[in-house]
Amino acid sequence: MRIRITVEGKGHATGELDDRNPESARRIYDSLPIEGRALLWMEEVYFDIPLDLDYENPSDSASPGDISYWPPGYALCIFFGSTQPYSPVNHIGRVTENLELFFSVDEGDRIIIEREE
Repeated sequence: MRIRITVEGKGHATGELDDRNPESARRIYDSLPIEGRALLWMEEVYFDIPLDLDYENPSDSASPGDISYWPPGYALCIFFGSTQPYSPVNHIGRVTENLELFFSVDEGDRIIIEREE
């Protein structure tokens, strides 16, 4: 399940949803397109999405490129550096192209995630 992540006015990245948390990944993929306004926490971009998902196979660590869902904040997270999750997350995929885009994201930037056929 390939996705396109657009940061309005700055470019786009490509991601691939995987099976580490298959129910979470499927529910998010089925709800695309979604968009939000970027928030930053160190080297993590996140934003609220209109889904309320439970923990599935939570992880308290992340690697650069991980795309994750954070149940307490109903948020989609993109880890682009060495930052670790504030609390456990459901990893749903990875950024596969243009991870460096996220170093240019500012709080409030519009992010759009859609299916890439």
